[in-house]
Amino acid sequence: MYLLLSFDMRRSGFADLPLHGGRVPTWLAERMALLGGAIIEAVVYEFGKDEVLRRMADPFWFQALGSVMGMDWHSSGITTSVIGALKKGLKDRSNELGIYVCGGRGKHSRKTPDELLLLSDRLGLNGTELVKASKLTAKVDNTAVQVGFQLYLHAFLVTDEGKWTVVQQGMNGDSGYARRYHWHGPALRSFVDEPHAGVCGDNQGLILNLTHRDANPTRDKILDLSHEHPAHLLPEIKKLFMPRHHDVRLTDFDLKRLGSVVALSHDQQPGLFEDFLLLPGLGPRTLQSLTLVSEVIYGTSSRFSDPARYSFAHGGKDGHPFPVPLKVYDESIRILDQAIQKAKIGHSDKLKALQQLHSRSKEMENQFQPNPDGYDAFIQEEWRHKEHYGGRTVMDDRKMKKDGDGQLRLF
Repeated sequence: MYLLLSFDMRRSGFADLPLHGGRVPTWLAERMALLGGAIIEAVVYEFGKDEVLRRMADPFWFQALGSVMGMDWHSSGITTSVIGALKKGLKDRSNELGIYVCGGRGKHSRKTPDELLLLSDRLGLNGTELVKASKLTAKVDNTAVQVGFQLYLHAFLVTDEGKWTVVQQGMNGDSGYARRYHWHGPALRSFVDEPHAGVCGDNQGLILNLTHRDANPTRDKILDLSHEHPAHLLPEIKKLFMPRHHDVRLTDFDLKRLGSVVALSHDQQPGLFEDFLLLPGLGPRTLQSLTLVSEVIYGTSSRFSDPARYSFAHGGKDGHPFPVPLKVYDESIRILDQAIQKAKIGHSDKLKALQQLHSRSKEMENQFQPNPDGYDAFIQEEWRHKEHYGGRTVMDDRKMKKDGDGQLRLF
């Protein structure tokens, strides 16, 4: 047995996901399902279902997806809410798209094997192998990597061709943190030799990790050594760090990237809305949201290094960086869904227009000069227009003394 100190880790980013309790209000959960389903459908239409698996295995893209959907930008609750939203949002589209979401939080995670067997029987897949993959990924992260995080969520995404990605999360009540693990089946060579596509979680120092390749000799001798485990530090291939604070600060995102999005949405060039969105009369606030949604769909992996930026699309349920603008949110859903439906019947102009939004925003970054002093005024402006945009937070719900019926628990 030997030890690797924390500074021996491969550096590629890591995530501190503070545990947040509570529930996702129905008014947000329903919209998350609609927007999340539409985003996944757009990715499948443009890039194929295998690309969905690859992106879901990327902790940065996953966090950006949750942020653009209006969930708390840094919270562990993003994992539960996104998985719940996608399972609901893809339910009626799964057969068409060829991608399915099994499992979930708590008791739903324990139903994963049964769901996989039923699905495999219907699709002609090898259900035994899929169940084995599900159980092994959970076993590795709950047992072989001894970092004090008890799994409470296990989601298994699988295509009609039997390819899969696993997203699962554990909590450590003593530290108040959660760690999210990502597995990408198509890229997996071994369940026990550095298998993770990505890990979100705070650095826990010395941990037990039987999945490190250097543990091969130990794994071979485990039965003879009375299950004595070597201690290694978890080699996190992709790691995302999310801070504790609730408010979105200038240090949490790339101001130049966000500024170019805002500048684009307020560009007064003649015909801008018609040329880029082919939707006459569309206002700048919705355009701001759609530009960030467009980036989640069309952006390359390097664009998601600051997932907090995507919270400026539809805010956050706790009011950070601002209330969820329900009227804007509904317009985003309507426009994206309309673009997808038209593309299916051969009219892809609106979907191409959304792609151009992302391209145009990137072009504007080259000339844009951010002004940090204007950030507070930008946030205050959003709050001033709260009623006009239909802004809402969970605090508003408490004031109205609404109960929690139908709300999604975070853990």
